[in-house]
Amino acid sequence: MWVADHWKDYEVIDTSNGEKLERWGAYLLVRPDPQVIWDTPRRHPGWRKRNGHYHRSSKGGGEWEFFDLPRQWSISYGSLTFNLKPFSFKHTGLFPEQAANWDWFSQKIRAAGRPVKVLNLFAYTGGATLAAAAAGASVTHVDASKGMVTWAKENAASSGLSQAPIRWLVDDCTKFVEREIRRGNHYDAIIMDPPSYGRGPKGEIWKIEDSIHPFIRLCAKLLSPDPLFFLVNSYTTGLAPAVLTYLIATELKHLGGQVESQEIGLSVTESGLILPCGASGRWWK
Repeated sequence: MWVADHWKDYEVIDTSNGEKLERWGAYLLVRPDPQVIWDTPRRHPGWRKRNGHYHRSSKGGGEWEFFDLPRQWSISYGSLTFNLKPFSFKHTGLFPEQAANWDWFSQKIRAAGRPVKVLNLFAYTGGATLAAAAAGASVTHVDASKGMVTWAKENAASSGLSQAPIRWLVDDCTKFVEREIRRGNHYDAIIMDPPSYGRGPKGEIWKIEDSIHPFIRLCAKLLSPDPLFFLVNSYTTGLAPAVLTYLIATELKHLGGQVESQEIGLSVTESGLILPCGASGRWWK
């Protein structure tokens, strides 16, 4: 498993009975987690002194309960600063486990010794975009949500990357890739974090089990003659890391290189265990 274990401003303190207790900077949140199917004693005082608690509804969805939590605050990871706020579906605007991937590809970008063009698809609030830009890459950031792209720009400003070579685009990822192929554009590295299900700006439907393999095949056409890496993230339950390995290897085997997929995770302070948080597949030269 690839573990994001270099955080100072974030911590999974404890897990029990379908929930996790997390520290986000100075604030404690309790949020549901489908992987936490064990019921262990909640001895840490943070369970009672939480600043926010997202309650899952038996009818689907849920709602936040707040105890002295600001509407927005920020945390840092190295030179990067992320603005957080609780919003629907329990999220805060950041997936801390992805730092395991940020560290991996940042090292590759810095070691490349040449200009690196990165395409970040389904790019959300820009964690991977900022990590790649901070490592010296020029980045094209694509997401179908205007609100998420705006949030990503705010994170860039907070991280001192307002003037970094980042192209911000609100677009359907599949249609964007198709246009880039027609335009003859190429990228040295591609990052994608596709949802299990989603809709584009004009109602385009994305279902990962139907769309992911054709999409990887499509994106492979955008790689430059000397590509650096290809990264696929998945939070879809049931999509095993081995499946990501097969999908990536099938489309990139002609390039040589290596393919590896693993679960990604976060250390739990109280138990010493690693909480699994999805999977990532990596190809690199």
